[in-house]
Amino acid sequence: MEQNIERPLIALTTSLAPTGSHGLPGVKLNSQYIAAVEGPGGASILLTPAHDLASVEQIVAVAHGLVLTGGEDVDPARYGQAPHPTVTSVNPARDAMELAALDAALRRGIPVLAICRGMQLLNVGLGGTLIQDIASAKQGGRLHEQEAPVDKGWHPATVAEETELASILGTRELFINSFHHQAVDELGSGLRASAWADDGVVEGIEGTGDGWICGVQWHPERGEAESPEDQRDPNRRLFWAFVQAAREFAAISV
Repeated sequence: MEQNIERPLIALTTSLAPTGSHGLPGVKLNSQYIAAVEGPGGASILLTPAHDLASVEQIVAVAHGLVLTGGEDVDPARYGQAPHPTVTSVNPARDAMELAALDAALRRGIPVLAICRGMQLLNVGLGGTLIQDIASAKQGGRLHEQEAPVDKGWHPATVAEETELASILGTRELFINSFHHQAVDELGSGLRASAWADDGVVEGIEGTGDGWICGVQWHPERGEAESPEDQRDPNRRLFWAFVQAAREFAAISV
């Protein structure tokens, strides 16, 4: 069957949550992720913790891009630490699925976009560590679990010069949303920080090698699905750049 390289296949990671009157496990993903990927011309497929690792490997083997999405805390055991008291919502099955997907994606060289938890998972997957609770680690710093409505920005961030992120977004000054209590600490191998909040918390990371690897701590998909098709919007530009990178990968892998 011919692949449509105009619509590259994008694998999106999900979580599981109880559904229905019997509370049976169901797949959980905010639909805004799908809209944000398909708006620029991607075709989405879901990766879930219910998939076995052989299925994860096979799905990533045919995908042209991977999105590591937001959600629960990454298990601190994955980076050799005991859990802080604020770490209450870990999902070992999801960690295992996403780390397997990330490993497969990096081996194939497909573009990776990592969002919020996804950025933290990317960092851990490459040997980095996390600040488990920003409020206790940076007392007197900024609140990173915003009190503004879900579709509003919360605080400024600055993008580093001469980074891929700066090139993609077309600006170095951002006003972003914030829905996290953890953050990148020690960077993983082959990664560099690309953006920071005004209190020094890392808000963006990217790969230093040849592959397209970008992580952002904010949620660019929130409100993205409803926003007008404005190429100047930094969040929209990020998704367009990612899908275009996946499209280019698809073209050379046919």
